[in-house]
Parts: sequence; structure tokens; C-alpha cells
Amino acid sequence: MLELDDIQHYLLTRPNAVIAQYNFITFRDAAAGRKWVEALTPTVGTASSVIAASPTDMRWVSLAFTWNGLRKLGLDEESLASFPEPFRQGMAARAQMLGDTGVNHPDNWEDHMASEDLHAVVILFARDREERERCIRKHQEYLDTTPGVEILSTLLLEAVPPLDYVHEHFGYRDRITTPLIEGMHIGAKGQVTLDEEGEASKIPEHTSTAPETNKPIKAGEFFLGYPDETGVIPLQPQPASFTKNGSFLAYRKMQEHVGAFRDFLKANGETEEEQEMVAAKIMGRWRKTGAPLVLSPDKDDRELGFDDRRNNAFDYENMDPKGYACPIGSHCRRMNVRDSRVSRIMNRRLIIRRGGTYGPYLPDDAPEDGANRGIAVFAGCADLARQFEFLISVWANDPEFEHLNERDPFAGSIDGEFEITIPKRPIKKKLKGLQAFTTVRGGAYFFLPGIRGLKYLASLK
Repeated sequence: MLELDDIQHYLLTRPNAVIAQYNFITFRDAAAGRKWVEALTPTVGTASSVIAASPTDMRWVSLAFTWNGLRKLGLDEESLASFPEPFRQGMAARAQMLGDTGVNHPDNWEDHMASEDLHAVVILFARDREERERCIRKHQEYLDTTPGVEILSTLLLEAVPPLDYVHEHFGYRDRITTPLIEGMHIGAKGQVTLDEEGEASKIPEHTSTAPETNKPIKAGEFFLGYPDETGVIPLQPQPASFTKNGSFLAYRKMQEHVGAFRDFLKANGETEEEQEMVAAKIMGRWRKTGAPLVLSPDKDDRELGFDDRRNNAFDYENMDPKGYACPIGSHCRRMNVRDSRVSRIMNRRLIIRRGGTYGPYLPDDAPEDGANRGIAVFAGCADLARQFEFLISVWANDPEFEHLNERDPFAGSIDGEFEITIPKRPIKKKLKGLQAFTTVRGGAYFFLPGIRGLKYLASLK
């Protein structure tokens, strides 16, 4: 059973928030850092507290740490050495393998993301701007009492209008696919709930027609100290009492080139309907509703898109093996292959994606203004190399993925123009002239401890 009172809420639940702020932290003094952790820990939301929160319960704070941050706080060398190599090295040191070269290179990153002085991130969620300002003021009070803990940089995340559904700057509906985790119960609207005893209920059995890709995933794929898809509990970084219920987070800040994206759609579609079809083909889902092309290949389907069960009850292996509905090279199909022919361990490549949009909204009729806007996301998992790094280095960036000689249209590192194949009878179609729609502006690896883990860090000497 998941220990929901110890797991930070961040990967299991979504608070009722439309705005957030990332404060990236450095510890100039170790004792001050531990005091800061101790002071903030009671404000951190757990999975159980956020699920059952009253309207006045604002414990929506999340805390995570880099390897350098754990070292600065005083974690001993033996424990530090027990953490996996990707986390110890940090994302910037692994840029070449991830494809972060050229304009995406860490030398060009913002917010001090490649600095060894980056030690922690505190994520402050709020219902509105007024609540955000209160959170910022409250956090500043903690900083004022702990000289030696400083903010390296901040990033404001706010929902993009119109607010009738959550979407990013390109216009795609967001927050659609989150892996079902064994031990959690999904309510009628796709929200995680608890049973009457305050414990997580198991997900009800799906119908016999539900694809295997929509089955609950073992908790050990995302949280340390639980069995994974192989049925065993992997070795944890030490001490196990510190890392139990923790997760690794891969942070990516991606600038979105909205003007270039819109120009591409216009160049490849004469009508609005044709442009929406092009947008759907390169993503794998319709923009406004997120309805998957596999289930609705010819037109958008709002009822399907906003049905949280049906929207993810599909696979590619049996329903669309040739990619006639959803191109094999589309973003969604690369990030979650849903096909055992491509990967026999596809359920071991999953991540839990969290984050949101930053930067000013660009109205539909406005020209590109050069502003810095995009998405800033955290990918949660138990194994950075097997999950996050594999997705980026192989399924997003390897041109030989499914022998396509292409890269992911959104997550891939693109240098110059490229194309994507649209399978079609009798002759396949090529969408040409695609450019880099995104640029990596920052990245880092963090460890998200459980509540006991936060208390352990605060107690170090």
C-alpha cells in the first residue's frame, strides 16, 4: 500500500491551482539550509492531504534537491555515492547524450540551471495571483530567518488563456496522460481519491476490451521502495529510510516558437480544418480536446477528449500498427509507444509529467514578438536513465527510431529543417519544412524526498 501520508503530493495529485512559482535555491550555509528545510516541511502537501484537502488547506508546497544540494546539506559521502550516476552528474553534464547541443547546449541555459550552486527547488502553487503573492511573501519570511539560503532564480507559471481548458502556447490541450498507478483509485472525473478509511483504493478493473497500455503500473516505477514492473523492489540510495517514498525529477524548460509553428501550419494547410489536421498528425492528438487520432482519426471529438477513461484506452500495436491514423513519428507515439513490438518493456519507460506554461500569451492573430514563452516541466520517475533519459536520447532524438530518419517534432533536438512521414494510402505523405519548434532553456535533476526524508535532511549535522 502506498504511504500517502509520506509521499509528497506533486506526482500523485494536482491541487486546485492555475498559477505557480518555481524558486530555485542555493545554500550558502549548510546549517541555514537545514533550518530552511525544517521550517518549510510542515507546509509541504502530502498525497493524502491534498486529496482530502478542505478549501482552506493550502499545503501545496513541494521541495526537491539536486545532488549538490544534498551534499551541501550534509548527507554523508557513502550515501551520496549510492545515488545513481545520472543524478550525481546532473543534466548539464549529460547534455551530449541527451542531444542538448548547439543552441540547446547548457552554455545557453537560463536561470542558473547549469550552476553547481543550484541546490534545491521549492514549488509554490496557488489558486490565483493574490494567493501566489501571499505564498511568495510567506516564503520570503522563511528566507529572512535563514540568512545563507538565497533564491538563484524564479519562474512564474500561469495558465494560458482561454481558461476553459488547460493548454500550452501551441494550443494543445495539456494534462491528459498520467500513468495509472497501482494502489490508487481514479474517480469519475479522473481525479485520485481515497476510500472512507483514508486509504487509497485500488483502481476498478477495466473492461475486457481495454488495452494493456491502460492498466495500472507498479508504484516502484515512480516511487522508491516499492515493487516495479519486474515484481522486485530495486535497490535504493542509502539510507533507505531517507529515500523511501522519494522520486527523481528531470526538469526541462522549453521555449516554444509559436510564430514558427503557426507559419508551418499555414504553409501546410489552406483551411483551418487542414491546419488542425496537420497539428494533430505531428502531435498524435487533436489540439483543442486532446482526443487521440487512433480513436478519432478524421475529426476532433470533444466528448471523447474530455472522457478521462476513454481518452487513454487505446494502443498502437493492435489499433493502428501502420500509423495510418497516428503517424509513428508523432510526439505522443514516441513518448509513449503503446506497442510491444517497439518495446517489450514499454511500461518501464513511463514518466509522470508535471509542470505548466510560462511567458506571455501570443494571441492567435498576433505576429511573432520574440518573447520568451514555453513550458517548464518535471518528469517524475524512479530511474532517470531507464525512463527519462531513454525517452529523450532514443525515442525523441534517435533518427533511427522505427527507421524513420526523423526526430520528435517537439522534444527532439532539431538543427535545420526536417520532415515527418504521414502514412497514407496509396502513397505516404511527407510534411516538409519543419523547424525547431522548441529550444531547451534549462534543465536539472532533482530528488523529491518523502516527508520523513525531509525531516532526515533537516536533522543532519
